[in-house]
Amino acid sequence: MAKRLIGSLVFLLQTLFFGEIIAQQYLRGTILDAMSKQPLPGATVYWESETNKGVITDIDGRFELEAIRLPAQLMVSYLGYEKSTRLIQEKDLGKTIRILLKGEDFDLDEVTVSERRAGAQVRSLEMGKDYLPIETIKNIPALFGEVDLFRSLQLLPGVQTAGEGTTGLFVRGGSADQNLVQIDGAPVYNPSHFFGFFSVFNPDALDQVELYKGNMPASFGGRLSSLIDVGLKEGNREKVRGEGGIGTISSRLTLDGPLFSDKSSFVISGRRTYADLFLKLSSNEDIRNNQLNFHDLSAKATFFLSEKDKLSISSYQGSDFLGLSEQFGLGWSNWVSAVNWSRNKTDKLFFDLQAYHSQYSYKVEFEDRDNGFKWDNQLTESGVKATWTLLGGEGFEMYGGLHSQLYRFLPVELSPAPTSSIQPIATSPKNGFLNNLFLETKFDLSPKLSAEAGLRLGLYQQIGPGVDYFYDREIPGEATAVTDSISYGPFDRVQFYQGLEPRIAIRMMLNEQLSIKSAFNRNFQYVQIASNSSAGLPIDRWILAGRYVSPLRSDQISLGLFQNLQGGKWEISLEGYYKDLRNVIDLKNGAQVLFTDQVETELLTGNGWSYGLEFLARKNVGKTTGWLAYTWSRAWRRIDGISQNQAFNPRFDRPHDITLVLNHEFTPQWSAGLTFVYTTGQAVTFPIGTYQADFQSLPLFSEFRNQDRFPDYHRMDASIIWKRPDRGRKWRGSWNFSVYNLYGRKNPFAYEFRQIYNDDLNFSPADGPITSSRQGIVMTYLFTFLPSITYNFQF
Repeated sequence: MAKRLIGSLVFLLQTLFFGEIIAQQYLRGTILDAMSKQPLPGATVYWESETNKGVITDIDGRFELEAIRLPAQLMVSYLGYEKSTRLIQEKDLGKTIRILLKGEDFDLDEVTVSERRAGAQVRSLEMGKDYLPIETIKNIPALFGEVDLFRSLQLLPGVQTAGEGTTGLFVRGGSADQNLVQIDGAPVYNPSHFFGFFSVFNPDALDQVELYKGNMPASFGGRLSSLIDVGLKEGNREKVRGEGGIGTISSRLTLDGPLFSDKSSFVISGRRTYADLFLKLSSNEDIRNNQLNFHDLSAKATFFLSEKDKLSISSYQGSDFLGLSEQFGLGWSNWVSAVNWSRNKTDKLFFDLQAYHSQYSYKVEFEDRDNGFKWDNQLTESGVKATWTLLGGEGFEMYGGLHSQLYRFLPVELSPAPTSSIQPIATSPKNGFLNNLFLETKFDLSPKLSAEAGLRLGLYQQIGPGVDYFYDREIPGEATAVTDSISYGPFDRVQFYQGLEPRIAIRMMLNEQLSIKSAFNRNFQYVQIASNSSAGLPIDRWILAGRYVSPLRSDQISLGLFQNLQGGKWEISLEGYYKDLRNVIDLKNGAQVLFTDQVETELLTGNGWSYGLEFLARKNVGKTTGWLAYTWSRAWRRIDGISQNQAFNPRFDRPHDITLVLNHEFTPQWSAGLTFVYTTGQAVTFPIGTYQADFQSLPLFSEFRNQDRFPDYHRMDASIIWKRPDRGRKWRGSWNFSVYNLYGRKNPFAYEFRQIYNDDLNFSPADGPITSSRQGIVMTYLFTFLPSITYNFQF
């Protein structure tokens, strides 16, 4: 084995530095859908006379198959499509052939994730990885009729939510900022609209969604808990097509087609809410002048430069704005762009180069003569990533590369209005430079035993320009005096960290349909959020690792069983994990982090751990499809200065989580969807009594954090979809009728502890004489029975 590893590494280095090697003769081609001309990943291609010499098409539908004595019959098969046979001649070896597969007569949406995906989940080395086909996401009952990616991911095991209606994700005991959310390889720093009620991703524009929560590949890093890898779809190269929808609060439209020729394509997708348009219909002037909207726009152009080269350019822009009577305004936006170049150097060596830029900004404005101000901030991340992949024989694969990242967190600035009494505030900028080297190899130890070993090295330095402070006894805090400060020029080194991240996975096949897997992952994280809110707000303060803030570190070990039943019709998995967290930060009581230039004085640091067991049973084929998931998990933190230095649960600790997702097709025109969710109530701190201050009764809280809980959360959603019969029409429409919270459960969103006068929750002392007063608890809930309707179309 050692000789094979060394030999393959030498082969890789020779190819990289001395050019392409002479390869055997190979047949190259692309497998496409005959109707849409979309590539078909995972199709099987093999010679009729030598069935053991077969390959699987990649994500772009491409394949390279070692040639045999020609002429010979080539066989192509793909689940749900008619098998294709083609005679291959010697002349075909010098070009890339195209093979079009025709779909079978029945509806294939229900079987697109069957045997190929189910087989992969047993045979692959991947653990803690989930996928959601875009069609599945679109069939899940939606809030306000708005199909949402993150709300769909919350239905998978090991993923918790921040609360009612929100799209925040808490994966295996990690906080929301420990998830790396990326679109075409570029990170998205705030992936939500409407304060977390919707995610920024329009499903019509997406090609694939993958969630890694366990064994993360060595080519990815920078976050502790998960990777949510979202890819924009490519346009077809045959004709212009469109799809979209008109919903209760928003509408969307997507167009795609050839760009200049059949060697290039485009896709452009847009979405906008019109809640603010309904506000203008109000007779109340204050409401009529309010603004509440979001929009997003994405585009992607793909160019097939040659048989070996593919170039794609993609961009996403989205923004939200909340305005109240032209006096207060809050807006935030993301702008993400990426360029990806893929080259097949030989039949066994591939090169991928990526460059991206991600920008997040927010702005708050308050119009007032005496207290008006403008408050804004912006942060960016730019990166370049190069990856070489080598495919060897006997199940061997190796890839390695370099990923460089530049972080620029601009000053938080508060500028008062000309007549305002408020003083201006500006923090110093923070910058970081991170270089990552990564290498990973996969190999078969025996016919039943396979392994994967990866290594990622992060070299991080905080750099100028900026200001750093020095404290008495090197301990930052409110009671510690600042002894000195130093200003750094551009790219001056302020602080250096390095982190070595090993990744190991092993898979053993117990039989053809059952495997056992184990994995170990270490991750470092150099950026994080300092916030009092677990749900996440647009104005949250992102901070970089530096002199007083060490990088986060996690070690996770997992073990699981994976089984297929009835030839892939059913898949079942059971995974257990334990995660250890180091250098976790939290805020002191009453901390103020938004405008301080010494944020380190408001932080406390400690450790954490989490563990759990995740069960998933998924049905992939048939009239009825869906899954049942159950998660038992616990999350803990121990931070000096909180809960008398004892362990406590973060708010997103929810021991029990059950989800049921069902889709049933009655006829080709009628189908229905049903989801049920049950979780333990989130951990909170309730008052233990009251005390008097300024003639008022105020709540008294314990020193111990999150010892209480909200009531258990449960909800059922349902939808009915009607599709207009196709019959060769160019315009195809469908209606989606959804009900959120079908049985009207009043799940608590928040509790308020306050004085209640005259047993009237809305009474105030200004309304008249007070006859009675008592300390009371007021529960706020957001939604009960909430119907919606959406019209979807394709042309």
